[in-house]
Amino acid sequence: MKTKLGINCGFAINRYMEPEEWGRLVGEVFDLRSVQFVADLLNPFLPEYYIESYLERVMKTKEKYNFSVDSIFTSAYTRVNHLMHPDKEARKIWLEWFKKLYSIGARLGAKTGGSHFGIMTFPVYEDEEKRKFILEEGIRGWQELSFFAKDLGYESIIFEPMSVPREMGNTIEDSLYLMNRVNENCGVPMRICLDVGHAPHPSQRDPYPWLERLGKYSPIVHLQQTVLHKSNHWPFTEEFNEQGMIKAEKVIECLEKSGCEETILMFEIGHREHWDTDFNVVADTKASVEYWRQFVKEQP
Repeated sequence: MKTKLGINCGFAINRYMEPEEWGRLVGEVFDLRSVQFVADLLNPFLPEYYIESYLERVMKTKEKYNFSVDSIFTSAYTRVNHLMHPDKEARKIWLEWFKKLYSIGARLGAKTGGSHFGIMTFPVYEDEEKRKFILEEGIRGWQELSFFAKDLGYESIIFEPMSVPREMGNTIEDSLYLMNRVNENCGVPMRICLDVGHAPHPSQRDPYPWLERLGKYSPIVHLQQTVLHKSNHWPFTEEFNEQGMIKAEKVIECLEKSGCEETILMFEIGHREHWDTDFNVVADTKASVEYWRQFVKEQP
């Protein structure tokens, strides 16, 4: 299995918004070569002149610190209903938003991109007919995006299984269903962005069966340290590794069992804006990379 380490840029949101700063941390301090760029750093709703200016800075920073942008994704502030919004006009707006996001990704060199599948409001989720309708709307939206992504040169689109049924992908079976439905009519195939902390359903809380069943469909896997029944997004420091259940050797073993041929293991570590954590972002991330480097033999 071909693997490499990378980082989701969520760590930089509102802390290191400048490309020159988060790029230096990624390439020089963390010594990582792969980035998952996120919409919260450069929201497609922003004016075109600013998007162009920011992209120019990212391109220069990529070259200076020798990393690639392999994918583009939504993040904390863009965890919204988007393609499953109850309002038709809002769904159209978010579809165009995703096209702009994918275009930004393509400019940066991304070959895949995505988000959570969509989120239903409670009035939709609790009404069987509305629930079925919005699900089909979401599937059609992703199918349209898959053809747009193909024209941009993408190899796939991806979605991340989430926490509760109305956020979609709550079980292994639901995740496979969503992927397969989109792939009934796609430009590039839909794949799954697993997260080792997202094993949300009460009967499927162990993350390792998720890796074994879905790893072969996962070009990107989000890494975080956590405990059973939680999604803590802890770093892989000695303190949290003693408490947590995510073991690098076991993650890799399960991915190999799944038939996974190639994946990027992306750090998605969260630090609350708190005196006890906010100042630890860089040191904790660096320690996490050092832990995983013991087990991941990266290949170019």
